[in-house]
Amino acid sequence: MTTLTLTQEWDKVFPLSEKVNHQKVMFVTQYGLTLAADLYTPKDAKGKLAAIAVSGPFGATKEQSSGLYAMRMAERGFVALAFDPSYTGESSGEPRRTASPDINTEDFMAAVDYLSKQDFVDAERIGIIGVCGWGGIALNAAAADTRIKATLASTMYDMTRVSGNGYFDSDDKEVSRHAAREVLAQQRQSDPTAMAGGVVDPLPEDAPQFVKDYYDYYKTERGYHNRSGNSNDGWRVVGTQAYANSRFLYYINEIRSAVLIIHGEKAHSRYFGEAAYQYMVEGKAEGYNFIGEPNPNPENKQLLIIPEASHCDLYDGGYTELNGMGEPKNLIPWDTLAEFFNENLK
Repeated sequence: MTTLTLTQEWDKVFPLSEKVNHQKVMFVTQYGLTLAADLYTPKDAKGKLAAIAVSGPFGATKEQSSGLYAMRMAERGFVALAFDPSYTGESSGEPRRTASPDINTEDFMAAVDYLSKQDFVDAERIGIIGVCGWGGIALNAAAADTRIKATLASTMYDMTRVSGNGYFDSDDKEVSRHAAREVLAQQRQSDPTAMAGGVVDPLPEDAPQFVKDYYDYYKTERGYHNRSGNSNDGWRVVGTQAYANSRFLYYINEIRSAVLIIHGEKAHSRYFGEAAYQYMVEGKAEGYNFIGEPNPNPENKQLLIIPEASHCDLYDGGYTELNGMGEPKNLIPWDTLAEFFNENLK
């Protein structure tokens, strides 16, 4: 294990709950990368508890949404681990801000490895939560790892679908993918370490609403963090190339364990969650070029649409005013999520 120097002071975008204990931990993946994580446990907990590993959104850090999800679950009696993915945040991996479908799926499975070895965790009662792009990764991990007994995908993206097809599959054609591959090939020749992306700043007046929503979370006091790629300079230009040439979720119709997908009614990304749910249950869905068998356990699969919620409202619950001001909208149904995990991590 590579020894990491982790920030010990509290530097999250949310306050620490008085109901939980918190500590910084590290664990290693099967690719030899050391991941940094925040471990949240209920105060005065006794015996072996159910546990949940959390990550996301794609390009965020554990100091943002995933840490909040972990802390809220710990308040409700679970051991919860929020981790930085490989190559991001405080985790190891060079060059920085690089992603891969297989490495990121392994990140979740390595988190399960870590939790299963803790003497205060019941290794038969482990679930995972993926937020935004990590919602799709969570489903991929659940399809691969039968130790995962319950999975929540919140406001999910299928990063492989949007990388290869564009939003709403608008570039789902060979000529578009070829043009994108040409750009990436030239970038690898000229400067493979160049950075690009992150949330647009300054924000154009004519930006789509979902871009404004991203800005309001990642670029203001509501959710900005100095280690977050989305809050700063994004990813290596070629750092997510593998996502455009892969497809997640091929086997999610074979997930026998419990799955809950939640999405906002007004989220631009809602179609990812609805299609994933349909394919997971029926073995076929719009936007999927492959057809599989219907799920052997459809009865423990759920899709929950949150009224009035946008994509970023499910990062932290949302606020009535910009910059995290006004009143909290409280659009994340924490007790419903806890009920799902309690029911399926018995």
